[in-house]
Amino acid sequence: MEHEILIVDDEPDIRFLVEGILNDEGYKTRTAANSDQALAAFRTNRPSLVILDIWIQNSKLDGIELLKIMQAEEPGIPILMISGHGTIETAVASLRHGAYDFIEKPFQSDRLLVVVQRALEADRLRRENAELRMRAGSEASLFGDGPTIAAIRSQIDRVAPTNSRVLITGPAGSGKEVAARMLHARSRRAEGPFIALNCATLAPNRFEEELFGLEGENGQPMRRGVLERAHRGTLLLDEVADMPLETQGKIVRALQDQTFERLGGTTRVKVDVRVMATTNRDLQTEIIGQRFREDLYYRLAVVPLRIPSLRERREDIPGLARHFLERCASSAGLPLRELSVDALAALQAYEWPGNARELRNLMERMLIMMPGNSNDPIRADMLPTTISQGAPSMTRLNSGADVMSLPLREARDLFETQYLQVQLLRFGGNISRTANFVCMERSALHRKLKQLGVTQDDRSQIG
Repeated sequence: MEHEILIVDDEPDIRFLVEGILNDEGYKTRTAANSDQALAAFRTNRPSLVILDIWIQNSKLDGIELLKIMQAEEPGIPILMISGHGTIETAVASLRHGAYDFIEKPFQSDRLLVVVQRALEADRLRRENAELRMRAGSEASLFGDGPTIAAIRSQIDRVAPTNSRVLITGPAGSGKEVAARMLHARSRRAEGPFIALNCATLAPNRFEEELFGLEGENGQPMRRGVLERAHRGTLLLDEVADMPLETQGKIVRALQDQTFERLGGTTRVKVDVRVMATTNRDLQTEIIGQRFREDLYYRLAVVPLRIPSLRERREDIPGLARHFLERCASSAGLPLRELSVDALAALQAYEWPGNARELRNLMERMLIMMPGNSNDPIRADMLPTTISQGAPSMTRLNSGADVMSLPLREARDLFETQYLQVQLLRFGGNISRTANFVCMERSALHRKLKQLGVTQDDRSQIG
C-alpha cells in the first residue's frame, strides 16, 4: 500500500528538504504552509502520517492546536512533531496530546526516516489488531477440497491483486463475506482497513449518514462514514440489494469519482477505496422490478463471483464439519470429538438451507451440548431429527430392523444398496474414490450400482 505523508511547515526550505527525503524512499507527499492549508489537505484526503511543525508563522493555529484537531478527527493517524525551538516542555505537551514522536531541527535524514517507518509500522499493527479482534469468531478462508470451491479460490487469487470491483452472489450463509475478506487479504490493500456495511440491517433513513458521514462546523467531520473509514482499503456493501434507491443514485457518483460530500457539508472528500458487494438476490430481476439501479449494477459487477450453496458441494461437508469442530474446541477449550461415518453420511444427506453457517452452528452446539464421554464419536442418532431422518436408512439400522426377517439374498441386496448409498454420499458421488474405498474396480462398481438401481444423484433412493 502506498503511503501518503502530509508535511506542515511554514519554511519552504524545510518542506522541500523533507519532501525530497521522503520521495526518494518512495513515499507520496503533500505540503502545507499554514493551518488553513493543513486542515484542508487533511480533510480532503486523509494521509497515512503527518509531519507537523510546532511553531508555524503567519498561521491562525500553531502546531499543538492543529495536533489536537487532527487527533480529535482521526485518532489513529500518527503525527510526528518537529521544531527548531523545541524545549522539553513542548515535546512533552505534544506527546501528551497524542503525537507519535518529537524531533528537533536540524535533524538527520536517517533519523527522520527511521521514525517515519516506525510510526507507519505501529499504525499498521494497530489496525491489524483491530481487524483481528473484529474478525474473532469469523472465517478467514473458504474451506473445502472439492473442485467447486477450488475453482472459486483460484478465481479469488486472480482477481485479488487487481483493483477491480467484485460482486459476490450466493445464498445466505454460503460464505460471501468470507470470500470478500479473502479478496482483501490477498490484495495490495491488505494492510489497509476492511469495512463491512450490512445493508440488510440498516434503517433506510440511516444509510447516507453511514456511507458519507456527518459534517459539523468549519468543515470538521462530526462523524466519519464508512467510505472515509475505508480509505486505502476495502469497503464491502453486504446484501447491497437492500440499499434504498435514492442512496443507490448517490453512491453511483461516489464510485465513479471516488469523491463525496458528508451530510450537511459542502467540502468534497476524496478517498481511495475498493468497493465490493454481496447479494443473495438476482439483481437482474431487481432491476426489471425497478428496485435496483442498472447503472449501479454495472459499476459493482465488474467481476462477478458466485459462491455455491453447501448442498452443491456435498463433498466438502465432512472436512468442513471437522474444521468447525476443531475451531470450536480450540476457542471454547473443549475436548475435540470425532464424527462417525454414519453421522457424516447424515450430514451429507441433509439439504442445509442455512448453508455453511448452519453447519458451523450445529457443530458448535453438538460439541457443547453432547452427552457422554468426550472420547465417544458423534453418531447419526445424536444429531437433530431434522438431519438424522434424512440419512440413508443404513445409518438408522438396529438389531430389531426388518432386515432380519428377509431371505439372505434380499437382505444382502438391501445391505449393499444402503452401504453403497452411504459411501457415495461420503465421497460426494465420486465413483473412483468410492470404488477405491470399497476395494472394487471402477467398472465393477458401476455394474453393481446399476444392478441395485443406485444412482449418484437419485435422492429418492436415500431414506
